[in-house]
Amino acid sequence: MKERNNLYPVFLKMHVLHTLIVGGGNVALEKLTFLLKSSPNAKVTMVAIQFKKEVKELADKFDVQLIHMAYDAAFLTDVDMVIAATDKFLVNKQIHEDAKAINLLVNVADTPELCDFYLGGIVTKGHVKIAISTNGKSPTTAKRLRQFFEEVLPENIDDLVQNLNRYRQTLKGDFAYKVSALNEFTKRLIE
Repeated sequence: MKERNNLYPVFLKMHVLHTLIVGGGNVALEKLTFLLKSSPNAKVTMVAIQFKKEVKELADKFDVQLIHMAYDAAFLTDVDMVIAATDKFLVNKQIHEDAKAINLLVNVADTPELCDFYLGGIVTKGHVKIAISTNGKSPTTAKRLRQFFEEVLPENIDDLVQNLNRYRQTLKGDFAYKVSALNEFTKRLIE
């Protein structure tokens, strides 16, 4: 049987969930940048002995809490998900074990077998958001696909979404009728 991507995409309200990122170097910066680009109001705490200048600047700009300490399992209290992004495999592995012991979702950078979720490529145009996953196999492919969709999706696609939402609110009838009417109306968009 041919291998396939069996991941289930979800869109999380990152301003409601509390994310812990452990690490303060390049990988942590990449994870933080990615997260804040998609969800600028995300609730994030970072723990590391030291933080790169760029991490500090981003943290200041987006109200990210920085804790200058070595990782301890106690930091997992009151968080919803964890990203292990240190440059020490054994520390990342310990974070994974600690997180799984209390049923937290965890992503261990560059270690797909220790990830409950991946941070895929994301394209955002107003209210339209497209997530791209390569099942952890090729982040570069996800990046290139993101760049492609950023170029081909029109900047005014959000106007379409807003107009369809207003039209949807004018529809009377049950759920099935509304779905049918919207399907009929929007199928002309792709023909």
